[in-house]
Amino acid sequence: MFSGSIVALVTPFKNGEVDYEKLRELVSYHLENGTNGIVPVGTTGESPTLSSDEKYKVIKTVVETVKGKVPVIAGTGTNSTKTTIEQTKVAKELKADGALIVTPYYNKPTQEGLYRHYEAIAKSVSIPIVIYNVPGRTSVNILPETVARLSKIKNIPTIKEASGDIEQIKKIFSLCGITVLSGDDALTFSVMQFGGKGVISVVANIIPREVSQLCSALNSGDMKKGKELHTKFSNLFKTLFIETNPIPVKTAMELMGMMGCELRLPLCEMGKENREKLKSSLKEYSLI
Repeated sequence: MFSGSIVALVTPFKNGEVDYEKLRELVSYHLENGTNGIVPVGTTGESPTLSSDEKYKVIKTVVETVKGKVPVIAGTGTNSTKTTIEQTKVAKELKADGALIVTPYYNKPTQEGLYRHYEAIAKSVSIPIVIYNVPGRTSVNILPETVARLSKIKNIPTIKEASGDIEQIKKIFSLCGITVLSGDDALTFSVMQFGGKGVISVVANIIPREVSQLCSALNSGDMKKGKELHTKFSNLFKTLFIETNPIPVKTAMELMGMMGCELRLPLCEMGKENREKLKSSLKEYSLI
C-alpha cells in the first residue's frame, strides 16, 4: 500500500493561522506531479505546534482533496500511548489510509516499552501503522529486533527509517519482511538499493515529479536511472537540511513563489548566510 515518493507535507500558515486554501492547492500540486502518497501533520508539517483541532482539520482537508487518488498517512504519534491512540482513532474516522507514529520522545522507553506502545495502538485502532524511527529527534532508537517483533502484528506493515544507519536498516531486511521507507532523502537510493520501497520525502515538497521518478526507477529495477537522479539532486538533498527541517524547505518554497515562509515558534526564519546558500542551490537546479 505505501511505496514510492510520499511527501512529508509542510503546513502553510498565514497570519498565524493554517492556510487551508493553500493546503488544498499544495495537495493538488502533488497529485498533478506524480506524488504517490501524502503525510499531513508530520514533523515537516510542524505538528508539535498545531492544536488538536488544527491537526484534525488539516487531515480532513487533505483527505477530501486527495479523493482516494493516493494514500494519506496522518501523523498521529506522541510520547503518550493513550493520546496517540485517541489521535489515531480520529485519523481513522477522518478516513486517513494510515498513521505515521513516531517513537515516543523525551520519556525514552526501553525496547520492551516501545514494543508495548505500538502493540497497544495496533490493538486499539484497525488502521495500517507506519513506525517512524528518528532517534536524532526523539533520543530513542527502535532496534531491528524490536521492529521484527512488531512486524508480526497484522496492521504494522511499514517503517519509516530515519536513523541514518544503513547497517541497522540492512539488519531490518535480514530479520523480517516489513516494508521499509527511507526517512532521509539523501539515503533513499541506498535504502531502496537494499530493498526499501520508497521515501517519506521533504524534498518532494519542491521537486515532486523528480523524487517520484527516482522511486519509480528504483522500484522497477532501473538502478542506472535511479543512481543518475540521486546523484543529480544530491546537493539539493543536503542543502535542504542545513538548518532544522522544515525551515529550509519552507524558505525554498517562498523563494520559488509557491507560498510564504511562515513558521511557528520555536522555529524561526533561516539565518542570512544559510539562506544565501539555499538560494545558490536552488539557482543551480534552475528552481528560481
